[in-house]
Amino acid sequence: MAKKQKSGQGDQTNVQESSDMPVGIFPTIRGKFSSVEEYVQAAKEILEQKKETLSQIKKFKFDTIAVNGIYTPKEAINYNQGALIEPLYLGVAQAYQDTNEWEGAFRYKVPSWCYGRYANPTVWYLEQVLALLEAYQTGHETSCLVTASGMSAIKLAADAFLAKQKKGPEEINFVSSLQLYGGTFQQFIVSQKQDRGIDVRFVVNQTDLNEWKEKIDDNTRFLYTEVPSNPQLAFCDIEAVVNLAHSWEIPFIIDATCATPALMRPIAYGADIVIHSLTKSIGSSGLGLGGALISRKPIVTKLKNDNPFFKESFAEFVKWLSFRDTGPAAAPMNSLMFLNDLRTLRPRMDMLSQNCQRVSEFLEQHPHVYQVDYLGLPNSPLYDLAKKYMKLVDSDDGQGNELNRYGHLMCFRVDGPPENARKVFDNLKLIFRAGDLGRIKSMATLPALSTHLQPGEEFRDKADIPDQMIRLCVGAEDPGDIIADLDQALNSI
Repeated sequence: MAKKQKSGQGDQTNVQESSDMPVGIFPTIRGKFSSVEEYVQAAKEILEQKKETLSQIKKFKFDTIAVNGIYTPKEAINYNQGALIEPLYLGVAQAYQDTNEWEGAFRYKVPSWCYGRYANPTVWYLEQVLALLEAYQTGHETSCLVTASGMSAIKLAADAFLAKQKKGPEEINFVSSLQLYGGTFQQFIVSQKQDRGIDVRFVVNQTDLNEWKEKIDDNTRFLYTEVPSNPQLAFCDIEAVVNLAHSWEIPFIIDATCATPALMRPIAYGADIVIHSLTKSIGSSGLGLGGALISRKPIVTKLKNDNPFFKESFAEFVKWLSFRDTGPAAAPMNSLMFLNDLRTLRPRMDMLSQNCQRVSEFLEQHPHVYQVDYLGLPNSPLYDLAKKYMKLVDSDDGQGNELNRYGHLMCFRVDGPPENARKVFDNLKLIFRAGDLGRIKSMATLPALSTHLQPGEEFRDKADIPDQMIRLCVGAEDPGDIIADLDQALNSI
């Protein structure tokens, strides 16, 4: 018969393993206690204090949350020598005071980060502020998991719904818009369809609700889209597709990387899960690599799971299980870079959007350009749809309405054969040639030769990515200088 485990202050057998507390909660217990129960009680008191702090932070405006996150002057003074910036924790493991704290932590009853593959305090600061910004003024609570890249965030989200159920169909599927970043398309086609046999059903025109409807059946696990899409800036009626998904009791997942929470918060329209490549627009400095999975509490899903977090706090469910087991942990240094970039997110996205608007209007009139794809142009077929959703948070047009801002990403198509687009691309002097976007510096790429080369010509034709297309992400330079560089490059043909 197994012996009862005891500590210095009595029988500990009543402390059970539990899912009461997600991994990665970070408020620190100060002081040494003589039993597991005393550590658990101290943890409850600290978490109640943290809960109260969060309730106060939620009353602040978007910019205030972005600048300070959950890092308060009180915390700085009590725990971090008064430093104004969140601490950078480079150590990969946590030390414990004694076996009682250790036992409470590993039973998820005492706040702990334990090991860098599970969690890290610096990463936790980032997760908390991203959750707050994505939920801002939506009326919903959210949870967040930060990962090593945007692609890992997508994979973790999808895999959680594509796991086989104890009782359920062997043939399962998910429905996605076709207009996706090339890496996402490859992940869906290769990792999910070819390697695992998951049926991936693509919607070519995501503005057509009937096309979404035709692809869904009882075995569909989720709907997925990327809005605005990279590079062609496709869009869907988010609210309508969300309602469709929920009518089937399945979640709606959206990659909103190019919008950021400063311009669009899909949670407000019922989206269940929001994906970001933090490497891009949020991390505009270009100094960090990372991704984020942010989930509404609760998500809509008809799938059954014994773990209550699966539905009630999906991001924490992923963090607790598949993230812990597969190990796509974000680097603490990268997380600190993202925290720093977040502080200027709203004014930065405002400026970059205005710059991009000016550049797109110039290119629209240029004789060597036959098409400009930018959501802020009134003649864009998606203008009215984008106008409904893309608004600068906490802005005011003088009449109590938020200002429309359409982001920093655009594409233009060079007249003539593909060789003309190559020549224009090669003649850029100020604008960087790079397979990246969302930077504070302007950069351009040829999607057919870079981000969307691997999926193949058939995919590019269906997704409307011709060889003549140049993707341009407008930065914070003076827009007149960007325009001059584009003009001289276009006039080289």
